[in-house]
Amino acid sequence: MKVTLSALNTSESSFTPLVVIELAQDVKEETKEWLKNRIIAKKKDGDNNDDFLTMAECQFIIKHELENLRAKDEKMIPGYPQAKLYPGKSLLRRLLTSGIVIQVFPLHDNEALKKLEDSWYTRFALKYQPIDGIRGYFGETIALYFGFLEYFTFALIPMAVIGLPYYLFVWEDYDKYVIFASFNLIWSTVILEVWKRGCADMTYRWGTLLMKRKFEEPRPGFHGVLGINPITGKEEPLYPSYKRQLRIYLVSLPFVCLCLYFSLYVMMIYFDLEVWALGLHENSGSEWTSVLLYVPSIIYAIVIEIMNRLYRYAAEFLTSWENHRLESAYQNHLILKVLVFNFLNCFASLFYIAFVLKDMKLLRQSLATLLITSQILNQIVESLLPYWLQRKHGVRVKRKMQALKTDIDATLYEQVILEKEMGTYLGTFDDYLELFLQFGYVSLFSCVYPLAAAFAVLNNFTEVNSDALKMCRVFKRPFSEPSASIGVWQLAFETMSVISVVTNCALIGMSPQVNAIFPESKADLILIVVAVEHALLALKFILAFAIPDKPRHIQVKLARLEFESLEALKQQQMKLVTENLKEEPKESGKEKAT
Repeated sequence: MKVTLSALNTSESSFTPLVVIELAQDVKEETKEWLKNRIIAKKKDGDNNDDFLTMAECQFIIKHELENLRAKDEKMIPGYPQAKLYPGKSLLRRLLTSGIVIQVFPLHDNEALKKLEDSWYTRFALKYQPIDGIRGYFGETIALYFGFLEYFTFALIPMAVIGLPYYLFVWEDYDKYVIFASFNLIWSTVILEVWKRGCADMTYRWGTLLMKRKFEEPRPGFHGVLGINPITGKEEPLYPSYKRQLRIYLVSLPFVCLCLYFSLYVMMIYFDLEVWALGLHENSGSEWTSVLLYVPSIIYAIVIEIMNRLYRYAAEFLTSWENHRLESAYQNHLILKVLVFNFLNCFASLFYIAFVLKDMKLLRQSLATLLITSQILNQIVESLLPYWLQRKHGVRVKRKMQALKTDIDATLYEQVILEKEMGTYLGTFDDYLELFLQFGYVSLFSCVYPLAAAFAVLNNFTEVNSDALKMCRVFKRPFSEPSASIGVWQLAFETMSVISVVTNCALIGMSPQVNAIFPESKADLILIVVAVEHALLALKFILAFAIPDKPRHIQVKLARLEFESLEALKQQQMKLVTENLKEEPKESGKEKAT
């Protein structure tokens, strides 16, 4: 992109840039003019009150308008005959895939960002995060993630406090985990129900609690024949549902099953390595071979992370190819694909060790290695490496600016050049996935390794600051997205808590203390364990039903809001009826005169 300082010299006007569209260097003038005219034609007159919308909300509106620029009569992009268009195609997406537009991103507000950083992570202290400030700058979706991260970290503290003395005094006896497993059952159920209440409180305060998704507009990647939506009456692409279902069941589903089989095959290779390392240690018995016992688990943990990331790219491609109309449907299908694979990839070996090999010592070793290795790798890949690269890039940009030796204030130019080279934040998907897997490590098998919760707490305290740093200084500012909850992730965590009930009940049934009560009749033991498991699941669902998702004061406010809306609607209808009655005599008088 050829950028001139004069083009960015905005000192003579009150213009505040919100979003940057970077074009390729050799874009033709007719293409620029066409794109500019299409954007201007899309613009609607609105309120110019600066206090009415935050900058994040203004940027979201701009993104929404750009993404909904769709081809109508154009057959190609002006100046680029090879870039074909057809009715309903997203113009912005076609410009990006053709390489005409390099990227579109919102600019940081340096003054507001500095204030947010000062209250967020620059001064290390044990304090609550400025969730409302995060929401004002980054939007509701990112604020909800940081709110959930903070809540989950504090919710882990009771497990960590109980786990530390438990580990110190009885960890060598792998059979004494009944009490800890029982506490785990209650903990995993209660924390998710309490979170829903806190989430409702926050989103009500932000005005997104009652946000409806029924009439969500098509996502930018959705394509089809341009037509009229029979429900909304708007012109939008139409795509037959049966074609999407064929793609899902004939291509995506077999591919996911093949990946799951490959994951299990890699797991069996890992167990072969464990057997080899154990045999080598038993034959030699040296200190070197005792260290070697941990090598297969470390290698397997690294392989798991690599497989998870490679599968993620394939899942994104398949889900996009399925051509879902709504962004929410796209996210749900993507999350389902990724969660199924990640769950099997990360936890299959632990289930195999616990319920097939029944080796609690190996289970503790594998759980500790997988948890700690994954946390270290995530911190390096997600935060430290991008931050280091960004610092090096910042130094290069400053040197380049000094070499220009211009008399014009080039602050904005420097900011654009610096931010356009930053990494792109791909959303909260990976962040929630990391917490989901962490929740699985803690809730499923932590009774055999009570330090799991303590390591999770330590990781999350650093995660808060590292995630805040990458949002503010490593990545471009993401477009804000309104949200009423953490979405399908709530269901994912609740499903994991149900599985944890089954897992912990099975571990309790396998413990020597419980087996000693039924030395002869194993059938009775199995029946009792299954009955207890069903009773606990019933209790879990009763608690979920008994604890309201919304606090009482929020329910009252929502009811009052609904009542006031109905009253306002009645008054509006009465006003219209009254005006019509007043106009009727005038019209009848005119008819008589005629």
